[in-house]
Amino acid sequence: MNDHAPGVFGNESSSCGVRPLSGSSTSIAAFVGHLEAGEPRRITTWKEFNEDASTADEDKRAAESGGARSPYLAATVSGWFANGGGACWIVGAGQDGSVAGYEVALACLDPEVNIVVAPDLWEGGDDGAAIARVLARHCTAAPNRMALLHTAKDADAAALPKLLGLNEEEAQHTTLYHPWLSVSDVSQGEPRLIPPCGHVAGTWARTDAEHGVHTAPVHVALRGSTRLQRRLTAAEQGALNHMGVNCLRAFPGQGTLIWGARTLSQDSDWRYLNVRRLAGHLTESISSETRWAACRRNDERLRAAVRAYVTSFLTSKWRTGALLGETPEDSFHVICDESNNPPETGQGSLSIHVGFAALRPAELISIVIVHQTAAE
Repeated sequence: MNDHAPGVFGNESSSCGVRPLSGSSTSIAAFVGHLEAGEPRRITTWKEFNEDASTADEDKRAAESGGARSPYLAATVSGWFANGGGACWIVGAGQDGSVAGYEVALACLDPEVNIVVAPDLWEGGDDGAAIARVLARHCTAAPNRMALLHTAKDADAAALPKLLGLNEEEAQHTTLYHPWLSVSDVSQGEPRLIPPCGHVAGTWARTDAEHGVHTAPVHVALRGSTRLQRRLTAAEQGALNHMGVNCLRAFPGQGTLIWGARTLSQDSDWRYLNVRRLAGHLTESISSETRWAACRRNDERLRAAVRAYVTSFLTSKWRTGALLGETPEDSFHVICDESNNPPETGQGSLSIHVGFAALRPAELISIVIVHQTAAE
């Protein structure tokens, strides 16, 4: 077996409660917009968004000041729900949408969030690229979180990956979609251009629910009455896809389709969105659901129990088709023994090394989970 080790780490400690390995959520979105900063609001339906008192207050303040604070929030949240999204969070980055405002807003996100969307990303002009870097850096620190970005309305999409200037780890946790959509305004019914991020995030959630997070959200039609800001040719799409920019394409009788599932990474292991999201899901699930190990002494009895728990979880993933290979042995391995927990360093921490096949059977991508454990 080829065992790659890009270095995904989940570091956990605390409570002792043992629970079944059911897996973490994969598609809870946070919409961070140019709203009054305050307590993040969790909503579960489009009706709830419209009836939310805080949103109504925000609309009133916007009307009084002569313009919308978050010009694209309502349309993108509408696209999220229309395309299959469920629970999500609404978070304000401040009225001016400054870089510092986004940093504060991101620090307030609930741990359940997996997808971070910034509908007003490019409304701050030159700050857009800096805000995008803040989003990418934030998601890098949380293995099960992705930044879902969009190009600026009239930008040269081919120039954006370089403009963002992300390092490799940040690029692994970032996706970029192009072009914008033309939709009927949710309040006035008139056509308007909006970023595609809300509609795309909803298709992620829908694909996860129907097929699993291991399935790439590609060649999937956007729901709702949508048209593209501009139609891309196959040659344009091919060049952008090579750079990691995911394009939206329109085809007769098929509607508007997502025609790419790339991260901005150039690493072959992490180039594909479904692989990166599957790795995040496995890391978060194993880390959180073996948290009980933090309260145990690191000995062979504990390591054997952890191996059994993790093996059971990964076997269930293999049975659903999330891991490739004709047998579990071809699909994953779990190392939690003296080889990665030597006696001289074992007390105080527990290391779990997992290799899983997401691209090709028997070629494993590695993740490492480390728990702080009870001392002797």
